[in-house]
Amino acid sequence: MVKPLEELVEAFARLPTIGRKSAWRLALYLVERSDDEVRNLAHCIGSLKERVMICRRCYNYSEGELCAICSSSTRDQSIICVVERPVDIFTIERSGRYRGVYHVLGGVLSPIDGVTADKLRITELLHRVETEKPVEIILGLGASADAETTMLYLAKRLAATGVRVTRFARGLPAGMELEYVDQVTLAQAMNERTDLRYGEIKENE
Repeated sequence: MVKPLEELVEAFARLPTIGRKSAWRLALYLVERSDDEVRNLAHCIGSLKERVMICRRCYNYSEGELCAICSSSTRDQSIICVVERPVDIFTIERSGRYRGVYHVLGGVLSPIDGVTADKLRITELLHRVETEKPVEIILGLGASADAETTMLYLAKRLAATGVRVTRFARGLPAGMELEYVDQVTLAQAMNERTDLRYGEIKENE
């Protein structure tokens, strides 16, 4: 066994969704590439943590203090879409139907997994609502049970602010994470979003 190859395979196999067979294919592919290609890949990986920051406003990935979306003059700053992770922003952006800004919660409520409200960026969201005075908060957290619980919790916390709170339409497949929803379904769910009011939820329970 060639030790450098084995070490690379082990490194690749620790990545999400990469099994040992895929890890071997990647490792052998790199061995056959030119020195420049391999060095460029190594540079991109080696400098990743230094070059990628967290936006101080929305907590998306960024190259500076503010991400490209937050700093854009063409985005509607009065609409904030709340998502679970930065990957959800990439998913929504691919639909091409949303022109507002975002807020990354960092997860959804899941007491079984130890994820409580204080471990999410809920306080930061409330601060943004207070200081930025948006006209609408879209809760774009997908359709899992934990996401539903989180949306109800946020609707309760936001009820006193007077801001309009909406959610994606029910067209999203139950239990599916946002990144796996096809673009047509996501665009339709965004366009047909509905109001989410805590008072109405409470009355219907």
